[in-house]
Amino acid sequence: MAWQLHYTSARRGPTGRAGFQFVAETPGLPDGVRAAVTPYLSYRPPPDAPLSPDDAELDRFPVSLLYDRVDGRPLLLRCRYLGRDYSGRYGNFFAHAVVADPDELEGLRPAELWHAPMWAPLPGDGDLGELDDLAPGAALDPESLAEWLAGSGPPDAYGTLARLVDAVAGVLGRGHGRIVLVAADVELIARWIAVVSYSLPVAAAERLSFVTYTADPDGAAQRLVGTTPDVWNAVRHHASHALAVDLHGGLGGAGGASRFARTVAACWRDADFPALDALGELALPDGAAPCDPAALEGAAALLALCRRDAPVTPGEESAAGALLSRPGAVVPDWVWRDLAPGVASMGLELALAVHERALAAGATGVARDCAARIAVLALSDPAARDRMPELPERADELEPRVARALADAPDLAEVAAVAAVAARAGTRVDLEGLAAAAAEKARLGAADLPAAYRACPASARSALLEGAITGLAEAGARERAAALTPGACDLLHEHAAESLRAVPAVAVPVLASVGRRDRRRRIEATAGLLRLKGADVEAALAEVWAVPPTAAECADLLDALGKEPAASPTLAALPSRTFERAGSDALADAQSLRLAALVPSVLPGGRAAADAAAVRAYADAITASRPGEAARAMDALARAQGASARLVGEAFEAAARRLCRRPPAFRAALLAAVPAPLRARIAARWTAELPARARAGRAQLRGADVERRNDLIEIVLRLRTRGITEPDLESWARGAAGRWLAARQLDARLADRPELRAALQDLLAGDEGR
Repeated sequence: MAWQLHYTSARRGPTGRAGFQFVAETPGLPDGVRAAVTPYLSYRPPPDAPLSPDDAELDRFPVSLLYDRVDGRPLLLRCRYLGRDYSGRYGNFFAHAVVADPDELEGLRPAELWHAPMWAPLPGDGDLGELDDLAPGAALDPESLAEWLAGSGPPDAYGTLARLVDAVAGVLGRGHGRIVLVAADVELIARWIAVVSYSLPVAAAERLSFVTYTADPDGAAQRLVGTTPDVWNAVRHHASHALAVDLHGGLGGAGGASRFARTVAACWRDADFPALDALGELALPDGAAPCDPAALEGAAALLALCRRDAPVTPGEESAAGALLSRPGAVVPDWVWRDLAPGVASMGLELALAVHERALAAGATGVARDCAARIAVLALSDPAARDRMPELPERADELEPRVARALADAPDLAEVAAVAAVAARAGTRVDLEGLAAAAAEKARLGAADLPAAYRACPASARSALLEGAITGLAEAGARERAAALTPGACDLLHEHAAESLRAVPAVAVPVLASVGRRDRRRRIEATAGLLRLKGADVEAALAEVWAVPPTAAECADLLDALGKEPAASPTLAALPSRTFERAGSDALADAQSLRLAALVPSVLPGGRAAADAAAVRAYADAITASRPGEAARAMDALARAQGASARLVGEAFEAAARRLCRRPPAFRAALLAAVPAPLRARIAARWTAELPARARAGRAQLRGADVERRNDLIEIVLRLRTRGITEPDLESWARGAAGRWLAARQLDARLADRPELRAALQDLLAGDEGR
């Protein structure tokens, strides 16, 4: 129901006092309504209005119809100027207020009540009746307004409408601000308010507060505020923040207006009221804000798609998709029917949104069409691939498009992505076509093979690699080198080893890369290179073995390859490089000796064999249990023919040092058994092993140094008993033993060996004689 209140200046009202007051109202008025309505009760004539109007002039004063909400209830307030009051003073007005329950205005735009029959011409007296029916007035129905816009509106009425609708939607969306409508004729203002109200969804129109006339537009709380030119000229410098619309001149063209506003203007131009209703229905799919500009734009775009109107931009498509994707959105059934013909041209976001919402609504036909569309887009749009739905019953339609997409793919990654889309859609992929496409992309060097392999479905990976290998073989050297990254080489080696054998141009750099980077795979890569008959692999082998192998690795290589290394200079030199790298401390370990034993049978007659013989001689020398064996081994080491001079030299020095640890009797017998030149060389090494003070024959020496000096002197003495002299060694021994303390130490050491004491005396006597 609705309650009425009359307000004016009276000599004596219900309270018995004089002046402005409520003079009549509906009994049972809810508590607080009267107080809530009171702030809206005002009327001031325009500045240019007659100060003492007669009855004819009073009819030309602007009527104010206000719509707002008080305490959640709609308030409709009509004010008209009455001129004189009971005392004869001017300034009296009559305000007729109607406060309704919220559902009383359901489906009704408040602007329709401009000429409603419920409005009283003059204030009543006493009780007013309840209003059970808020019937709209005449002349502001949509058909009449459309006819008026077409014939009697301002210049470019539809451009003005579009811009005005955008402005109103923005104000409602923000929840603050106002728009001022300026016209001398309040009827014109009411018409425009009605047009705008019909242009918005019903829920938005309910929020569109307005007043057809006020003398204080800057202080009005409504969103649409009407006023006269004389009022606006007086206050506009105070209200520059508000948008003012001269309804006689209009706002100009609709350039820059939103899709929603342009659609609204077109509906009015064509008197297409079903389309206006459809806009309102689409703009509130989930009960969101009644005037959300994004929802309005999405509704207009969605309507354009349904009606196949002018092209829809990607941004407008996104707005339509966002509208459909709102949680809980309920879309009218007619949308699915009308959208179906346009699915084939939809963008990704819209197709995804329509697919999801259509499935939820049970519109399976449109959902399947959208799934097919998304699959088509996924062939060229990476953003669609992870979001592509299943494609039942439509997979065969995709086959020709898959073939074209493979041919048009810019690189290997895209070839793989197309194959992945086809697999997800259940579409058969022509593997020969995929291999041909992969070959073409690899030939051009556009390749990220590991990424493409990961993206490619398992069923198509072999074809992808086959094609890539073919293309890389035909590519230029620069393109091939750029494509064969470490990751690509590892991939081909692991998953396409058999195919590589037939394409040496690709296999050689792949195996070289694998072997160079991973020492654990050097032997495997080497074997693969040697199997590439007719290919120039020597540079690749040098690359693989740029870092010399350990003795164990080199022995494993010879075990694995047999006599094949003999044909490769790089491989034939590996044992020698291994021995030189090992150092003397490792030459006699098990792996070095294993390698030395293998070399003669695998690489006979070359430097490697000579080096291996030197290594074996070194090992024999330092492990000999008898002096004669050690002597023969040292002689063989010193005379190693064809072996590395560096290896032999270091091994000889190391063996002499190791033998220096043996007892004097063993060492003397060893020196006695070797030729004189070799004896001098070994003796010199042993002398050099002594500390500097011992070599110079100076005292005082520590206990261990004394022992080492006396051991060497004893060797000299033992040689003398055998009739063998080593001049340089004897000369040093004579000087070292000739000092008083050294002689006393030696005499004590040799006390129980008279033959050596005699040899010492002879040694020292020979020195004195000279």
